[in-house]
Amino acid sequence: MCVQDVESVCEQVDDLGLSTDHNTPQFDSNQITVVSNSFPMESICEDTVVAEERYNSFTPIIRSGEWSDIGHRNYMEDTHICIPDLARTCNNKFLGEEAISFYGVFDGHGGKGASNFVRDNLPRIIVDDANFPLELEKVVTRSFMETDAAFARSCALESALSSGTTALTAMIFGRSLLVANAGDCRAVLSRRGLAFEMSKDHRPCYDKERLRIESLGGFVEDGYLNGQLAVTRAIGNWHIKGLKEMDDRAGPLSAEPELKLVTLTKEDEFLIIGCDGIWDVFRNQNAVDFVRRRLQDHNDVKRCCKEMVEEAMKRGAFDNLTVVIVCFQAEPPPPVVVQRGRVRRSISAEGLLNLKYHLEG
Repeated sequence: MCVQDVESVCEQVDDLGLSTDHNTPQFDSNQITVVSNSFPMESICEDTVVAEERYNSFTPIIRSGEWSDIGHRNYMEDTHICIPDLARTCNNKFLGEEAISFYGVFDGHGGKGASNFVRDNLPRIIVDDANFPLELEKVVTRSFMETDAAFARSCALESALSSGTTALTAMIFGRSLLVANAGDCRAVLSRRGLAFEMSKDHRPCYDKERLRIESLGGFVEDGYLNGQLAVTRAIGNWHIKGLKEMDDRAGPLSAEPELKLVTLTKEDEFLIIGCDGIWDVFRNQNAVDFVRRRLQDHNDVKRCCKEMVEEAMKRGAFDNLTVVIVCFQAEPPPPVVVQRGRVRRSISAEGLLNLKYHLEG
């Protein structure tokens, strides 16, 4: 369920031994920046972001909705979270003029222990970091890793929690949107009707992930990490030998998220966050088109989420299904006409000979 009760999110951390010190739409690719300190990702250019802020007076109006369904599975292992004001929810001493909104989808596997743990603990670990909210990129990365370590400690006490989960979160502060992903959930941004990925699916078939895995002593077998997992980044799975730690060094299954930061403008309409079951039956642009039509019909974000999950089931989705939609405008998306690229047509050599024959009589 979506967590909106302010006290329920952050009560389970104190006993885990955690430290608190711590009109054709045009898209400018410079506005989206990959942020990471792990191989083989790129680094952020802070000067570019600051320069863009000076010329952007857009103030997002945040609306969100969520929906989930067990689908055709026997067990529900997905969970999600929606927090309009992260600092206030977790009783953090920092209460700025602008709220920091926090949204997440967590797709569990091998049980729901890990997904529930991350939902209940990750937000508090983020706000308790000593650098929150000034260095959010570093804070979020560190918090994913610390949540993973905390879950490992809890697994030592309760073996039933030996499960895993992918995790995708989105934080909105001012005009900035920061997406953090570890796993195969996906976030897609609608910019005036065009779909832009804010995350990459961390699967063994992804070349950058395969290179990272092999550099850490892992391997891909039949499309699975070490022949066992369909994802290459996740929180948990400490019970699977050789994935998280190998000979006192990091193993190939990483909890470190890949980050993307974007400065929102008036062109940005909404963000779709979905578990992999959603993206099994929706392509990125198809999902954006679907959401835009529904918002234009009734402008009800939660109803739109419900309709998207129902549509996924009609299309044959088999997995648990969870979607969170965050809108940045109060009004529904306006109609747009997307100009399509010119289609180049060619004729075969045989066709040219036939044409020559007919022309020459």
